Amino acid sequence: MAITKDDIIKALEEMKLAELNDLVKSIEDHFGVVAAAAVAAPAAGAAAAAPTEVNVMLTSAGGNKVQVIKIVKEITGLGLMDAKKLVDGTLPVAIKENVKTEEAEEMKKSLMDAGASVDLK
Repeated sequence: MAITKDDIIKALEEMKLAELNDLVKSIEDHFGVVAAAAVAAPAAGAAAAAPTEVNVMLTSAGGNKVQVIKIVKEITGLGLMDAKKLVDGTLPVAIKENVKTEEAEEMKKSLMDAGASVDLK
């Protein structure tokens, strides 16, 4: 029995966002292509599936650790020593959880401008 396009779409609808992200990366690697954002407006179902809240994950403090610690302190509201422990600890680490996507992008930009590596999950 051959797998139909409808079977694939149904399977994709049941996947979590992280699983879809891994699938896209695997397809890109396998076929040597890069997935680009669609030019047409997304379907209503696709828009509803987009996450509204994400976690800001620090993956590397980079070369300017002092500046990154200061920004983490501002973002989290932690004291200086606690922010330093967070940045110096095991990476990746969640700096802020369940943040609106727009706010998370601003945090990511601030941290990356200071030299940190950041992921939004």
